[in-house]
Amino acid sequence: MQHIKPPEQKRLAYVIGPYKEPIARVRPGETFLVSTLDAFENKIDSPKVDLLKVLTLPYVNPCTGPIYVEGAEPGDSLAVTVERIEIPRQYAVSCIIPEFGGLCGTVFTRVLNDPLPQRVLIHQLTKDGLIHDPALKIPPIPVEPFYGTIGTAPTVEAISTLSPGFHGGNMDAADVCPGNTIYLPVNVPGAHLYIGDGHAAQGDAEVCGVAAEVPTTGTLTVRLIKSKPVRTPRIENGEFLMSVGSARPMEDAARIAFHDLVTWLASDYGFERMSAYQLCSQVARVRVANMVDILYSVVAKFPKRYLPQK
Repeated sequence: MQHIKPPEQKRLAYVIGPYKEPIARVRPGETFLVSTLDAFENKIDSPKVDLLKVLTLPYVNPCTGPIYVEGAEPGDSLAVTVERIEIPRQYAVSCIIPEFGGLCGTVFTRVLNDPLPQRVLIHQLTKDGLIHDPALKIPPIPVEPFYGTIGTAPTVEAISTLSPGFHGGNMDAADVCPGNTIYLPVNVPGAHLYIGDGHAAQGDAEVCGVAAEVPTTGTLTVRLIKSKPVRTPRIENGEFLMSVGSARPMEDAARIAFHDLVTWLASDYGFERMSAYQLCSQVARVRVANMVDILYSVVAKFPKRYLPQK
């Protein structure tokens, strides 16, 4: 089985775009391994690390890629099934970055308050789960790994790996996890797939801007859906159809997600469009995937048990 590893530091991907030479090639139907660094390039191994010395924005959240998918052409969709995610170390990292997060001033949300103090935690990963802080008498947090960042190259833009969008990117959607299939647009020959930002655990919204960050080794399978483009990322498993919208303000992210979900139900499952719209108002679920990135991401979910019987 092919194993795609991160390139050397100077070739790490900090943008998702069409201009880097592919680091590997895969065929439709192929199952392969891909390794990723954590969002901090695996540089943080102690709570005493000074973030200002080891992190240089915007060079965070490196991705492994681009991966060229043979036969992928503009107008196709790429279906990426996450078969398995392994974590090759015994700890996760989280931190508070002074001017990053959902409840502080940022470059987009200007306030006169002082930046928050930096804080780093190292979380041990045990057979029982993730230990948030040994000083807190709380249960271990379940380890439920997923990819915070997965995307394909836009046609001409090179978009920061910190940002989500119609190409995928840093959606921080916990549904990009083992057992689920992610549908992404193909905008350039070969699709140019990027993946990274492994998380051992994350609450909805990733409110402080950082999850439990880990490197990963994932097992992925790629397929091509010819001449049937998706307009925004979609996710599917045995229980839900899911559409992801990314925008600011957050209600526009939700509108993108629900517009795509209604469109998907009408085009592929025989619903009349207004009927799908009304039914979503009664049975759909919503996940706020992130409220901290350059754009916010919302996942609209439709329970498959309400699909029409064939």
